[in-house]
Amino acid sequence: MHNIRKINSDLFYVGASDRRLALFENVYPIPRGVSYNSYVLLDEKTVLLDCADLAVLPQFIENIAAALNGRGLDYIVINHLEPDHAATIEDVVMRYPEAKIVTNAKAANMIRQFFDFDLDSRLMTVGETDTLATGRHELKFVNAPMVHWPEVMVTYDAIDHILFSADAFGTFGALSGNIFADEVNFDRDWLDDARRYYINIVGKYGVQVQGLLKKAAALQIDVICPLHGPIWRKDVGYFINKYDIWSKYEPEQKGVMMVCGSIYGHTAAAAERLATMLAEKGVKEIAVYDASQTDVSTLVSEAFRFSHIVIAAATYNGGIFTPIENLLTDLKAHNFQNRHIALIENGTWAAQSGKQMRAMLDEMKALTIVGNTITLKSAMKEGQASELEALADEIAKTL
Repeated sequence: MHNIRKINSDLFYVGASDRRLALFENVYPIPRGVSYNSYVLLDEKTVLLDCADLAVLPQFIENIAAALNGRGLDYIVINHLEPDHAATIEDVVMRYPEAKIVTNAKAANMIRQFFDFDLDSRLMTVGETDTLATGRHELKFVNAPMVHWPEVMVTYDAIDHILFSADAFGTFGALSGNIFADEVNFDRDWLDDARRYYINIVGKYGVQVQGLLKKAAALQIDVICPLHGPIWRKDVGYFINKYDIWSKYEPEQKGVMMVCGSIYGHTAAAAERLATMLAEKGVKEIAVYDASQTDVSTLVSEAFRFSHIVIAAATYNGGIFTPIENLLTDLKAHNFQNRHIALIENGTWAAQSGKQMRAMLDEMKALTIVGNTITLKSAMKEGQASELEALADEIAKTL
């Protein structure tokens, strides 16, 4: 049975949700699942905009047929070749062999890498200034390289002012009937997943996202149709502004994130004490995380959210406790910058984690170290409370 929804008079949502997948890209936990969005435009010519993952193939094929309602398919626009959106291209081509595949030259080469079907006889290669007239609609193509693959483009419907944004403006989470952002409580239920999606999937490429945002600023955009998550048809500027902040590597919120790499609890106890001191100084936005219990994708996302990060790590095998070392490696890989950082180290016979954390942070851009590194020898003693108090003062002063 099909499961489609009308977006406007001639545009239909034909995507599907996957609630069984545990790890997106086999690395990021998605307890709420994920949607694979795809769209059918019915005009004098019919257009399928992007495909879906093999996991939802039966539903996807039924949805396309239902939207076409007996009509053939003239065009398949491919904005992005990642398999969660492109793995079903061949299945669609088998069912609609007359359809032309509309994409750019880089994407066409990737299609040849993934598939063996005859592409050249049905390929329509488009570039930055090209348009496709389908009847009432005029589709324009805008290159968006490295957002977040090199072949990515977005498609703009110049008549209805709709941006088909590929992986930009997407979010983790399966859709539950309500496919529009204004039909859900986005801030409460979706914003954290949207941020975690952006930071982990696209976050490294802030410069390229800024380039796309500058191109988008020249367009009237009334609707954003992403490849994952809710469709935006109201308050579009709200989500564009979030992308602007994230891609500039600016803190989204003034506050303190504390992340602890603690083996037996002593390092965490010092961080908890520091959190209490900060609260007593009037700091309201404080979040404390155990790096061993919280997935690194969430830690990276939260580090991008907050203005101040306290990293507390035990020394482990002469180095940094592994979960914290992994976090720092991930932060560097995602171009982490423009934050205030404070450090707490611990070591029973040789505290080495502080020096090594500082060395890893020095490899990142525009980070300001706040206060002195607090050094614990096995456990914090009451005599060190003044050191924590001084660090709390420095953090509060810079907020």
